[in-house]
Amino acid sequence: MDDHFGEDVAAAYDETSAAMFAPDAVDPAVDLLAELAGDGRALELGVGTGRIALPLARRGVPVHGIDLSPAMVARLRAKPGGDAVGVTIGDFAATRVDGTFAVAYLVYNTIGNLTTQDAQVACFENAAAHLGPGGHFVIEVGVPDLRRLPPGQTMVPFHVGRTDWAFDRYDVATQSMSSNYVAVEDGRGRYRSIPFRYVWPSELDLMARIAGMELRDRWSTWTRDPFTNESEKHVSVWRKPG
Repeated sequence: MDDHFGEDVAAAYDETSAAMFAPDAVDPAVDLLAELAGDGRALELGVGTGRIALPLARRGVPVHGIDLSPAMVARLRAKPGGDAVGVTIGDFAATRVDGTFAVAYLVYNTIGNLTTQDAQVACFENAAAHLGPGGHFVIEVGVPDLRRLPPGQTMVPFHVGRTDWAFDRYDVATQSMSSNYVAVEDGRGRYRSIPFRYVWPSELDLMARIAGMELRDRWSTWTRDPFTNESEKHVSVWRKPG
């Protein structure tokens, strides 16, 4: 797994993702995760700058995070309460930490940062290995938006500004995609590309079965709105048998 969230990305991450740090985006996720954690511990895979881990820790839930990017973790550490969240630097599909957890979770499409099916399966197995009996694994991820691709088209824009543009590129044969960003600053162009692997809800359910877990719930939002044909993302909860 490559680190695509180095210093250049980490320095502006909170600002460029500001909408995801708003209370209406954070609070429902923390509510659900705190409920699933109960009196136990929480493990965040891809903890980043602490968008979810820090408010969850403030709820009294002991949180440990795994992340590949020292630059992102440095931002977490610099925030109030950052020393309350333990962090292990490593690939969250394979890195093991001590102890047992009541809930493990991946948010904001982070499962797609694992760019092969094998790595995504390994992530489920790693999460299950950290959970105690009856523990839960939670993923928030978008539903692949392939209905926007007419025959022969591989790119879909998702941001068009005056001096910056962003688009997703899909390879439907391999389920690989990339998010691509172009910006012009002071007359100079800058380009950045981050690879992903998109994954279907049913495919995730099979990965959970391979790891010995079963689907408990699937919603379209953290506030538990029903998952439908028109849902753009899902929040799924799998349970490790007790």
